[in-house]
Amino acid sequence: MTQIVNDGTPEMRGLLDKGRKRLRNVGVIMLVLGILAVAFPFATTIAFKTVIGWLFLIGAIGHFYGAWNADTPTRRSVDIVQGVIFGLIGVWLAFFPLGGIVTLTVLLAIAFILQGLLEILMASRLSQFPGWKWMLFSGGVAILAGVLIFAELPSSATWAIGLLLGVNLLSSGFSYLMVSMAMGKVSQG
Repeated sequence: MTQIVNDGTPEMRGLLDKGRKRLRNVGVIMLVLGILAVAFPFATTIAFKTVIGWLFLIGAIGHFYGAWNADTPTRRSVDIVQGVIFGLIGVWLAFFPLGGIVTLTVLLAIAFILQGLLEILMASRLSQFPGWKWMLFSGGVAILAGVLIFAELPSSATWAIGLLLGVNLLSSGFSYLMVSMAMGKVSQG
């Protein structure tokens, strides 16, 4: 890992200051978005689901474009089938606001449980190294989150995705601000 050290030149101070300001601004934006997502988890869930739907629709257009330019009938058929599937999923997610929230929430819960199991397995393999208990703890928290989401279905569908997205934005925004503050100390040093 390369460590950037302030050599005292105006160029280095300027570079560090510019990077610090950019990180600070992104961190503040992420914190504000995270607060809004946590305050309004249902609206965030709907917005997130709609964005995913539009991404599927864009993917469908890409598959249809690929079918148009395919060099073999097999490739053309595969692209058409994929385009239709992506298009149907995209329309369902983008244009039916309440449809699909439970499905996405179930997938999220399954992903958390699988991630937790894998982290616990990894922790058991790394038990000879310091810090392995943090991975074990993280795995347990992920499993607990998945189980809690499952236990509260279908009502968890209205808040789980938005709340978790908000917590992620808050965490990322806070870390950006912390790095920005650390860079400020380096640029002054």
